[in-house]
Formats: sequence, C-alpha cells, structure tokens
Amino acid sequence: MMRICLPVLGSVAAWRQEARRLARAGIPSEAVLWQVGEDAADLFAAEEAPRGPATDLRLPRAAIASMETALHHSDPERFARAYDLVLRLSQGRLRWGDRSDRAMAKLLAQEKAVRRDIHKMHAFVRFREVTPEGANRRAFAAWFEPEHPITEAAVPFFAKRFGDMDWVIATPLHTARFVNGVLEVEETRDPAPLPEDAGEELWRTYYAHIFNPARLMVSAMTSEMPRKYWKNLPEARLIPELIRTAPARAEEMRAKLPTLPPPRVQAVQARLPDHSLPQDVTPASFKAHLDACTRCPLGGCATQGVAGEGPRPAALMVVGEQPGDAEDLAGRPFVGPAGQMFDACAAEAGLDRGRAYVTNAVKHFKFAPRGKRRLHQRPGAGEVMACKWWLGLERSWVQPRLTLAMGATAALALTGSGERLLQRRGTVERAEDGGAVLLTLHPSYLLRLPDEAAAARARAEFTADLARAADFLDQAHSP
Repeated sequence: MMRICLPVLGSVAAWRQEARRLARAGIPSEAVLWQVGEDAADLFAAEEAPRGPATDLRLPRAAIASMETALHHSDPERFARAYDLVLRLSQGRLRWGDRSDRAMAKLLAQEKAVRRDIHKMHAFVRFREVTPEGANRRAFAAWFEPEHPITEAAVPFFAKRFGDMDWVIATPLHTARFVNGVLEVEETRDPAPLPEDAGEELWRTYYAHIFNPARLMVSAMTSEMPRKYWKNLPEARLIPELIRTAPARAEEMRAKLPTLPPPRVQAVQARLPDHSLPQDVTPASFKAHLDACTRCPLGGCATQGVAGEGPRPAALMVVGEQPGDAEDLAGRPFVGPAGQMFDACAAEAGLDRGRAYVTNAVKHFKFAPRGKRRLHQRPGAGEVMACKWWLGLERSWVQPRLTLAMGATAALALTGSGERLLQRRGTVERAEDGGAVLLTLHPSYLLRLPDEAAAARARAEFTADLARAADFLDQAHSP
C-alpha cells in the first residue's frame, strides 16, 4: 500500500496533484493510504503498490467544485473516498450525482455540511479592534471555532469584504492574516486572548434595537444561530433577556400601531352614512362595507368586494369559492366562465338561479399577476375564516333551508372542513350554524379537467347535485 502524506495547509491542492499522478500511474484507490500532516508512518504502508491501466481524469465541472468543497470536511476518509470517486467517474463506472452510490451520497452530504459551516463562519465572525497606536491602517482580530477545517475556503470572503483594513482570524487549526492587502494562512500556534472592544457595547445597543419581538421564533433562531457559537458573539448575552421580554414588547408594538384605515378605505367609508358602523351593516350598505373591508389583505388588492345576489329570504343558498377576474370587474357573483358553466348545468337540472341566493365564501378576488393577466389563487384558510363574518351576515338575512356548497373552500367555510370533497360530494352535512349543506363540486373544477370522459362524468355528477337542489326548492315552494 502506498502512503500519501498531504500538508496541513493546501491539502486540497496537494490532493489534486497526487490524484492526477496516481491515476496516470494506474494506482487503484484501495492501494493508497491518505494522511494529513507529518504523522508517523502506517505499519502496513509501503511505497510500492499494485498498478493497473492508466486513467485519464475527466470530470464534470460541477463534480470538481463539489468534490473540492467536500475535501474541507473533517472526515479522515475524505481523500480516499474522493480518489475512488474520481477514478470511477473517469472510467465511466459511475454517474455524477448518483446518490444510490453510498460514497457519492456521503460526499454530497459532506459538501453540504462544509458549505453550511462556511456560511456560519461568514455570519458569526465578530472582529475586535486591535489597532496599534500610530498605525496607518486599522487592525482587527477574531476567534472562530468551525466544525471543519474550512479556513482556507472561507477567508477569501473576508479579504474581499474588508480589504481596507488589516485583520487576523484565528481558529483552532489555522490562522488567516490579511496585512497590507496580502492574505496568508498558517497553522495556529498559541492564540493570545483578544482584548475587550469598546465598539461591542455599541453593537449590542444596535442589536437590541433591531431585534423584532413580534417575529421571534426561538427554534428557527437557534437553528440558524446555534448556541455553540454564542460564546464568541457579543450580542449573545442579550438574547435570553430579549426572548423573555419579547411577548410584552410585541404587545407594546401592537398597541402603538396606527388605527386609521388606508386612504382607499377612508375614501370608501366617506361614502357611507354616518350611522353605518360595522355592527349596523344592512343589506343596503353591505356592498359599501365589503369595499372597505380590512379583515384580511385581499381587500387591498381586488377591484371591489362582490356581494351575493338573490331573494332574501330564500329557501336555497348557493355558496361558491371567491370572485374570479370577471366577477371582480363586474361586481357580481358567477358571471365568468365558472358562472356560465353553473348556469348551463342549472338549466339542465331545472334549477332556477333567480329563486336562489348566490354568493361566495370569500368576497374579494385573490390572484397572482402574470403580465397583463391575473391568475386565480385559492384562498387560504385564514382568509376563509376572516370572511366567515360576512357570510354569516348573509345567512342571517337569507335564512336558507338548504345551502349548496360548491367546492372545498365553501365546504370549509360552512362545515369547518374542506378535505376529501370528492368522497363527500353529494352528501348532506350540517353547517356550523346548524343548517343543512349539500356538498358538490365547483364548476371551475369541470373546466380544468383535461380528459373529456372525466369531464363528462364530473359534469353529470354536478348536474345531478343541482337537480337534487332544484327538487328541494320545488318542495319548499309547493303548497
């Protein structure tokens, strides 16, 4: 077995040269023992090794970058694993990125760990000023404890970012020095303790002021900034107290928020009668209050609120999801493609739309802009819950004996669950206010089905549900 001893500094570049030499000499991976530093020779190592056919190393560019990053890992087997991989990749016995290969999966995982460690070093190095008296350039020093020997890979970032000052970053293995624009890395000897920096108190004051208690997530914070780094962070001594007082500070921030509505809402509210307060909403002022709604962010993006329409009271109430693009512009429910599909199926089923109150669970159009188009987006559960207040008002005016819930959003708003709608379709459930709810598909679902047979079958099921609602409506109006 051949022993290859790599230097502590520049080990990746030295490995690259040795790997080329060994491959050209036909040395197989199992015949090489890789070591770093001037350790004692292995008892079983020898300079001679069995030879095979020479290999011309040919690797994808992505493979070279990933492999050399992974070689900064602390795993003592990293160099042997990398040499075995470059041979198999060059000989066509392995495809780059094939995670079913254990060695490949291990190397890619170690590359990820090294990149994360470099990111942590960039984020958590804290310099202290050590400028000698009378010096022309300011000088700084820092101590950092990475998990892996990443100093050589990580410090060019600091040279580029802090090129106008001299600095030293010491780690347990390596020390990087940047003096007069020249970057050097050497083995760490006996690092002297860093002096206290007067600027750290200023940094702590700044950190305390930018700490946002309203967005505090302790688990996410400790995941991004693990506690093992805290001992070298001057702001870390503040964190326990900032966490403890976060709820009270967040409540104080909420109390100081402005209470005036946005200008658009003020303009709409100016058109309302003085006595039309939210608790005094009437069918006549319902639309104006919808236009001024700020219960969720959707009102600030849509053109207008879309109220329901139809007789009040009514035996049948039809609830869809939300206004679409056409409804948002027209201010009326179910006038777009889905509304046209509903009207066509209702005519086949004998359901007179004019005898039912038609509305939506969410009153404003939620969309994503794509150039000049506005693409429909499904409302979130929070938006559905915020709009239940308006839907509840409509139900109190309509007092339906049966509600036709079209789609998962309507089912969620009425029954509290929008799951498994295809299995629940055609069944009658109880709304949270006790009313009967007939569950069915949303007509837009029929428009989205690409398969003609599936679309025809879904349309027949939807029409059957509408026919059932029509029968109920006829029975409700029969003498």
